[in-house]
Amino acid sequence: MKRVAVIGLGSIATRHRSNLKKLFPLAELFAMSSSGRAVSEEISNCDQLVTSLNELISLKTEFVIVASPAPYHSLHAIPLIEAGIPVLIEKPIASKLSDIESIQKAVDQYKTHVAVGYCLRYLPSTRKLRYLLKDNIIGTLYNAHIEIGQFLPDWRPSKSYRECVSANEALGGGALLELSHELDYAQWLLGDLKLHHAVLRSSEELKLKVEDIADITASTQNNGLVNIHLDFLQKRAYRSCSFVGSKGRIEWDLILNQLTFKTSSEVLELYKEPEWDKNQMYISMIEDFVRMINGKEHTCISLNEAKRSLELIEEIKLKAIRL
Repeated sequence: MKRVAVIGLGSIATRHRSNLKKLFPLAELFAMSSSGRAVSEEISNCDQLVTSLNELISLKTEFVIVASPAPYHSLHAIPLIEAGIPVLIEKPIASKLSDIESIQKAVDQYKTHVAVGYCLRYLPSTRKLRYLLKDNIIGTLYNAHIEIGQFLPDWRPSKSYRECVSANEALGGGALLELSHELDYAQWLLGDLKLHHAVLRSSEELKLKVEDIADITASTQNNGLVNIHLDFLQKRAYRSCSFVGSKGRIEWDLILNQLTFKTSSEVLELYKEPEWDKNQMYISMIEDFVRMINGKEHTCISLNEAKRSLELIEEIKLKAIRL
């Protein structure tokens, strides 16, 4: 790769620029703010700041990572797709379904490579777990319990949490969109979910205009019950999942990158790599995208897969009880 670019100047864009420099140290790396504004501050791992999509296109960039707020993804991605420039779009793919449909229309017409950045699929324990579930290790699934919680003011300590994307509806904030990794991997591991019940809450603690707590009850096609809890409130980061079946129970700690299988007679450690660097997920995701661009075998997340998560989010918002 000789020329690559990242759109957006937030924390995830900063991570992507750093990783691109590690992967392609000789490549020219271009950065662009979400608004296209000129900025006075120094941008790390950036060879040139550009102020328009036309400039990126004229520079013949080989691929672009779109890491702007979700409502802007289609505005940034579609002109690049039309120019034949491959695009890796950060999750969530969009904040409304009509934007995905517009992106898909451009992909269908111009045949440009596009993938979506659900990096948790590149966590080694995630891939091991998917294999184990397909191998029927727990037998018939009865229940799945999925939970993530992390205190929003701690996410970006240098900035007021009320000013961040996560807190602003117009920028695609709220627990459902910001923590949609859990909805993505739930359907990747278990298949399409049927929504039964949802409760969305906005706590007095954070005083946001978006939901900071979401509780969802759904079922699999084989009538396994799935409970999902998302929140911006837990003071110590927590991310775990368990699957209860006729043969036993798998407990998955995503922070420790660990899988444990429990039966009536034994407790087995199926996977454990706590020292694994979580940044490797993002590296692996970019490497996979490059394989896709080069026509090689890959596991990139498609627009259709990302659309499933957004369809579920929109159904939840439509049908949820709000407290």
